[in-house]
This record gives sequence, structure tokens and C-alpha cells, in this order.
Amino acid sequence: DYTFVKERLARHYGIAGIYGNYFRRVKLTDPARRGLLGQGSFLMVTSYPNRTSPVLRGKYVLDNLLGTPPPPPPPNVPSLKDKGKDGKTILTVRELMEEHRANPTCQSCHARMDPLGFALDKFDATGKWRETLGADKTPIDTSGVLIDGTKLRGVEDLRAMLVSKSDQFATTVTEKLLTYGLGREVEYFDEPSVRNIVRNAAPSGYRWSSLIIGITQSDPFQIRRSRP
Repeated sequence: DYTFVKERLARHYGIAGIYGNYFRRVKLTDPARRGLLGQGSFLMVTSYPNRTSPVLRGKYVLDNLLGTPPPPPPPNVPSLKDKGKDGKTILTVRELMEEHRANPTCQSCHARMDPLGFALDKFDATGKWRETLGADKTPIDTSGVLIDGTKLRGVEDLRAMLVSKSDQFATTVTEKLLTYGLGREVEYFDEPSVRNIVRNAAPSGYRWSSLIIGITQSDPFQIRRSRP
């Protein structure tokens, strides 16, 4: 529920009363801005230069937060058309994705990614908050339903869903930290160690230090060898 901002970033986030060109810690009063999901860095890197991308944002959440990356897209996937079938009507990102998901080949993966990305769609491509789209002020619809039936109405529901899966998130973080520590991908024979690290870190609420200590004390880390 806090972040670090200077005057320029505070204006971008809509935080009043911050002046000067130095970073300082401020408490966030807007629930939508809390945590990683409200940071401009994450929101911008998962967007295109000219628009948001529910697909990129949803894929990021699946891959980096939940550890369940979707399969790669099939070859020769056509680019999204920005106009309706009449060739004139400008479609919203949600309308574009609905047309794209009409293809059964695409639907199976997008059903997992898109609701996660739509929940974040009130953040624009630079991470600035908005309520409407375009000159006609079309209200942004951030609702969606996950494949397990969980309903999302926006970023706060998405955050609550992720917090409810804290063990899954801790496992993902542990696997990525272990990958960095070993200098190689985590293999199937590393999974017992991963589970042990996460299990031992649970009583402390999965503190960052607990995960790092668990990794440095694990067998894969302590008996690793350099490649010939």
C-alpha cells in the first residue's frame, strides 16, 4: 500500500501534494494503484506503444505470477483488425479480442489470458488511470470470468484472486530465483527442493528473506557444478 515517487511520477499516478525531483515513499490511498499491478513499469512493458494489450498483460500474470504460462501461439496468426465488418466502425480492444476469440484455435488460450488483462484495462498503455475510451467517452468494461468461474470486475478483484493463491505465487518466485541462482532452468528433479523451500517459508508468510535462505540451503544450490 505504498510506493516511491517524485513530482513527475506522482502527477502520472494522480497523487497530489508531491513536489521536487527526488523520490520519496508515499502511502497509496487509491486501492487500484497498490502493489505490482499498479506500477507503470509493469503496465507499460505489457502494452503496445499505441494501446493496451489484455493478451500481454494476461500472459505476464500467468507466466510470472502464477507460473502457468500459456502455450505459444500457432504460426501465422493474423493481426487484429481495428475496424468492424463494415470497414468503418472503430472497435475497442475488448471488441477486437471478442472477434479474435471466435476462432476456436485461439479461444482456448485467450480464455485464460484475456480476463486477467481486461481487469487491468483502466490503466492505459503508460499506466495512467482512465475511465473511458476515445472521443465518444465509451466506458471501459473491465469485467471477465476466469476458466474456473471466478468473476473479476477490475484490478482489485484480480489482486484479491492472486493473494488467495499466495502459495502458487511463492512457488513461481522460488523457481525463478532458483533459476537465477543455478544459472540454468529448473528441472523436474529440482521440484522436491522447490516444494520444501516454499513449505518452510510458509510460516513466515513467504518473506523474501525466507525464500532466499531456503534457496541457498537447498541441495540444487549447494551441489551445483559448472558446465564443462
